[in-house]
Amino acid sequence: MDPILSYRALHDLPPLAGLTTFARAAGAGLGIEECVDRLKRYHYLMYRSWSTCLARLTAEPIYELKMGLSHHAYLASEHVTLLRDRVTEMRHPPLGLDKVPDPALEILCDEILMSAAPLELLVGLHEVVFPAMVDAWERHLEETNPLADAPTVRIIRLMLPELSEMIAWGREASDALRATVSGESKASVEVWRGNLKALLAAAGGVDGTAPARAYAGELRYAGKPWHYNKSPLRDERFPDPYNMGVHAEEFLYDPSFADRDKVLMMYFKRLREIDVPEMMASILYEMAIATGDEEGGGRPWIFYRDLTRQLWDEARHAMMGEVGFAKLGIDWPSRVMVNFTWSKGLNEQLTPKERHAVLWFIEQGLMTKTGKRYEWEVGQASGDALATLIQDFDWADEVLHARIGRDWYVKDFDSVKDAAAYGSACWDKVVSGWESWKAEGLTEHRNWWPELYAEACRLRGEEPDPATLEYGHDYSGTRADLKRISASG
Repeated sequence: MDPILSYRALHDLPPLAGLTTFARAAGAGLGIEECVDRLKRYHYLMYRSWSTCLARLTAEPIYELKMGLSHHAYLASEHVTLLRDRVTEMRHPPLGLDKVPDPALEILCDEILMSAAPLELLVGLHEVVFPAMVDAWERHLEETNPLADAPTVRIIRLMLPELSEMIAWGREASDALRATVSGESKASVEVWRGNLKALLAAAGGVDGTAPARAYAGELRYAGKPWHYNKSPLRDERFPDPYNMGVHAEEFLYDPSFADRDKVLMMYFKRLREIDVPEMMASILYEMAIATGDEEGGGRPWIFYRDLTRQLWDEARHAMMGEVGFAKLGIDWPSRVMVNFTWSKGLNEQLTPKERHAVLWFIEQGLMTKTGKRYEWEVGQASGDALATLIQDFDWADEVLHARIGRDWYVKDFDSVKDAAAYGSACWDKVVSGWESWKAEGLTEHRNWWPELYAEACRLRGEEPDPATLEYGHDYSGTRADLKRISASG
């Protein structure tokens, strides 16, 4: 009998801090080099998943997919951080993490990045790469020594539930999209999925432990030119994305309007924050991903992790606005014209550094007593518990974002004043063009507030206040107004 099987802790207490049994801890496991080799492959695929979500986010028109990509980019960035940190703990500095561990993995990731349709993107990430990653991580848990390699075991156990949730969302979304396409398109996607799995097999699987197989399938996209589209797109629920006919900020700061009516404008402002992920994704893509430089010309990885967290927060804010309208029973697509003029203007007219400057400049403006604190106070005064809760967390998030700006933007200037001056100057460079958009027939520039307010009053069983109903009829959307009160919120 193996002596380890009869070994007991004092009073039969749980041994080894609850990590494992003596028998399991005394067994063989992965050595440092083999463990690091696997971790680098996990890192590469998770990094490419992060970058693909960001690269496809801005030009993805479907709102739900845009929000899902925002969330999964954030989760992937957190997983990349855990994997990077673990590699550095195993006698390996973070050098070489940007190297391709296997050519077949690079081709696989390029195929998914460059895929032509949202369904293909979801199938590639959520039905091929992520499930294969789960299998590799579970195999790692089985093969590594749970005591010697406890830190790796921990991070895998932290990542596995999140990755499983990502897979579940992606499969539900891809099933929904399959119902909208022809049988021929479905068959084409299935063939492509088979090719992706064959590419994984050619790489020896995610962890490289399986025998590599020669790849004989076709490549639909990899190796061909691919253009990054930084112009935001929206689905059919955004019928007038150039509309600038309602100025929410002026309404919010007008003391003549009731607080519970101001809540409607705050929900609109939150929903309108869909444009921030659209803009921030372009910063991240152009600063690091498009150049193939993981360190972004001297920026450490944590810079991208922090900005991805901010991107996800802004997506959450948009969804909180959506929930606010849904709770009131208001069909927002038919009542609210959510524009994309802010993200479109910044993405098409400014450099990534200038976009970051404008973002920080606006965030700083929200830190005053008339910024996020004021919106939270309006929520409290309105008696709307959901509005109060939303503004409470929105305020906390924006404080975090201001700190992120200080850490990564302000430090490049001699003073906060200089940083603010540069941000203001960059904001001045953006031309809104609303008059030309209207002349070209791109927007009605319609004041949609009366319809929204009248619907809210109907749902409350009240008659609309005439003065509140008439708000905004003379608003012209002048350049001075746009600069004076941020279009981002």
